[in-house]
This record gives sequence, structure tokens and C-alpha cells, in this order.
Amino acid sequence: MANALRVLLALAVIALAAGGSCSFSFEFEEATIDSIQAGFKNGSLTSTALVHYYLHQISRLNPLLHAVIEVNPDALRQAARADAERSTGHRSGALHGVPVLIKDLIATRDKLNTTAGSLALLGSVLRRAGAVVLGKANLPEWANFRSARSTGGLHGWRTITGRLMDPYVLSANLCGSSTGSSIAAAANMAAATLGTETMDSILCPASLNSVVGIKPTVGLTSRSGVIPFSSRQDTIGPICRTVADAVHVLEAIVGYDALDAAATKSASKYIPKGGYRQFLKIDGLSGKRIGIPNGFFDFANGTVRQIVYTQHVSTMRQHGATVIENLKI
Repeated sequence: MANALRVLLALAVIALAAGGSCSFSFEFEEATIDSIQAGFKNGSLTSTALVHYYLHQISRLNPLLHAVIEVNPDALRQAARADAERSTGHRSGALHGVPVLIKDLIATRDKLNTTAGSLALLGSVLRRAGAVVLGKANLPEWANFRSARSTGGLHGWRTITGRLMDPYVLSANLCGSSTGSSIAAAANMAAATLGTETMDSILCPASLNSVVGIKPTVGLTSRSGVIPFSSRQDTIGPICRTVADAVHVLEAIVGYDALDAAATKSASKYIPKGGYRQFLKIDGLSGKRIGIPNGFFDFANGTVRQIVYTQHVSTMRQHGATVIENLKI
């Protein structure tokens, strides 16, 4: 599998050098789903150029970070199809033509492997939304079931590729099993990624990689085709660079699924009419009370509290939130 990844990435780089139609007026780095769709609309971007960019990012960074276990050999074909559909006025939604990486616990009914072997629905759901399945995001062996004690206390280990690395601090000890998805989002290896969570596997690695992870209520997203750990806790959610991107992906994947009817039938009635994007408002924090536990953002060198923490608290207050600091826990 690792050799196949290297071959496919090499071919992607050759294709890029040979003239993959990149739009240089579009700012690829840190692109959001909204900016991607705007680029599609104004003609400064194509799905094909976007896939070329992310494949190049993977080929450049993955040998160090190990965030991606496999790329989709059909990704460029899917991108070309999305471009052709858009030229005729067809657009499935916010994810149409957007490259997405999927955690390797989720099967996709295509040429991609799923490490523990399972049939799936979720990949089909994303394709109906128009997304380009770029490949599979890496994860610790058996989703962290290999004890951290057996790997010297290190999380994020996988025998196929070696340990996954935080793109900001290579020596950082990662947590949770959606590490590859979080690393890929942080390192601009895809426009959006999907993770799964039984217990902290979306929220913890997302926070340690400075990206946005949403753990949906169990049953809001189907678990059909996902290698299971706990029917009472398993859920699938987005991991992206911005809140807005995470909401776009969440809206595409929630809903009733007959193959996971026990969970999704009861949960789907709580999906708000009009979807989740209606709540993406600049004044959304107005009137909200936000509590911050004492010492939660304290680190040895003080950098986080002095710079990042203070800046974010100030921004929340500017947008109308009441921030209560130093709560005792």
C-alpha cells in the first residue's frame, strides 16, 4: 500500500509538471470551501487544478507527516467530471468539485483500500454531494487500539507508514485516532477531511493541530460502512481549517440512512429546517456567555496565553460574547 502511494504521487507530480491546468490567479493556500466555489464561479479555478495542487502538497509533505495512507487513482477523473458538470450548469451543492480526504476507517466503494476491510455508504454520500474523494487519511493502528504504552507513550503510530507528525511541532504527542485527517487539514493536503470519533478521536487531534473538528450527536451521521467500536458512541464528523468549512461538510453528511436506521431515524428529526449553514452569522456570538477554566491555556513559555489566547478572547468580546475567565474546575 505504501509503495502504491509513492507511485501514484510520483505520477501526480509528473502530471502537474506536464501542465495540469492550474489557475494562478486563485490563492490555493488556506483555500476555504466558499473561496473554492467562488473560484469555480468566476473561472479562476477548476477542480482539476485543485486536485493537482493537493496531490502536490501530499507528495511534498507526506513523506514527513504521514497524514495520507493512500491517494485515489480516480481523483483526477472525478475532478474532470466535476468540471464538465459545472460547464453545463450542474452543481450538487457546496462540496461539488471539492477534494476531500476520508479517514481510513471509512470505506468508499471505489479503488481505495480500507485497512480493516468494510463495505460502505459514506463515500457514495459525498459523491452525491459532488465531492472529489482525494484519498484516505492515515490513523494509528486499529484506531489507537494499539496501546500508546507499546509505542513508548506515543500516539499517532502506524506500522505501515511510521508515526504521524504534527505539522507545527513534529515532536508533539498527538491524541485520538483522526490524526491523519487533522494533520492533512492543517497542512493543506485537502480542502476538507472526515474523521470518526468514539471517544475524543475528532476533538482532541483537531485541537492539537489547530483546526476545527465537529463531533456530531450520535445518529446525525450514518455509521454504515465504518469499522465499529461502540454503537452508543461512534460518529462521523468533519475536520477542516475553518468553522464555515466544517459546517458545509456537516450539512452534506447528516441525515437518515436506512442502513443505520436505529440511530439516524431518531436523530435526523433534530436537524434544523433550512440546515446548519443558516447559523453561520458574523454576529453569532452576540449575547453568548463563554466560560474558560483557570489555567486551561497556560503553557510553560507563556506564548499561548500572551499572544494567541488574548487575541481570541478579545475577538470574541468584540463580536458580542461575554467571556468569563479563570473558572475553577
